[in-house]
Amino acid sequence: MKVLALNSSARTGDVSKTEIVLDYLVRGMREAGAEVDVIELRRKKIRYCIGCFTCWTKTPGTCVHKDDMTKEIFPKYLACDLVVLATPLYHFTVNALMKTFIERTLPIALPFFEKRDGVTSHPLRHEPPPAVVVSVAGFPEESVFDQLKSYVNYLYGPRLVAEIYRPSSEILTPSAGGGVLAEIYGALMQGGRELVQSLKISPETMDRIKKPLSDFEKTASVGNLMWRTCINEGFTLGEAQKRGLIPRPDSIETFLEVMRFGFHAKKAGDARVAMQFRFTGQVQGECYLAIEDGTLETGLGKIGSPDLTIESPFEVWMDILTRKADGQQAFLDKKYSVSGDISILMRMNEFFGR
Repeated sequence: MKVLALNSSARTGDVSKTEIVLDYLVRGMREAGAEVDVIELRRKKIRYCIGCFTCWTKTPGTCVHKDDMTKEIFPKYLACDLVVLATPLYHFTVNALMKTFIERTLPIALPFFEKRDGVTSHPLRHEPPPAVVVSVAGFPEESVFDQLKSYVNYLYGPRLVAEIYRPSSEILTPSAGGGVLAEIYGALMQGGRELVQSLKISPETMDRIKKPLSDFEKTASVGNLMWRTCINEGFTLGEAQKRGLIPRPDSIETFLEVMRFGFHAKKAGDARVAMQFRFTGQVQGECYLAIEDGTLETGLGKIGSPDLTIESPFEVWMDILTRKADGQQAFLDKKYSVSGDISILMRMNEFFGR
């Protein structure tokens, strides 16, 4: 099977969630023996369709633009056995780059009018390949894709063999040590294998791909923290992600949310650790983190028999958390105090990451 995978994301690497999802899908396809050609549309010269209809009259089937679409992408599109259209969700549908590609496939049609199922349409010069649509969005609800679903189903009809929509996408990272992310990535690879084998993805695999990562309360609180941190630090979201910027908590509740997001279940292994925090200063109160067998429990108030107790002004500990201050130096300067097993402090980066 020859697969053409078109990625219209304007971002790349770790900050492109479209690329992350597409990468795991492609891995599965290649494991199943498919020949997959991945094209990043942002790296190609693709001019807008100008509605001249030259491809319908003077040069039938060939666009007037002599760019990468005409010379490379469109011929590959016609020759492939399956096309994957991967786009971030922009204003509830495909982004401009993917829309430009779609419009430039006009030469596949003939100019004549015909009735098909009672609806006027154009006959086709070439039979288009089956299509898979992949999209990501930061919102936690899948309903955010409803307008995109309507568009691609109308456009591709029965040729649309699979739709992969991944909400809460800003939580995605290139690799997953375990937990829900690992399950989602494994399911994406399985989906790729199934597409090569049968041109469809089973309902069971799709359920795993769409497994919830978060809900509004969790996504909104940490997401808003990240945006406020970006604004205060003067970074774009992409720059913040490349720098590994940690959103700065402004309350004990958001501190616990950030710690939950940063927890490394696989690295924690079979560790059993209970940490008590006592905050003073601008934000006052107590909370705890309890790690046991790869799970993290958090809560307000006290926990019985903590292994480590940290007493700190809230602002000082947030400086340490967000790497504005060195934790070891702050301890030597007596800006905070600890009691209990101090070696747990040395393992914090093991338990929690960006």
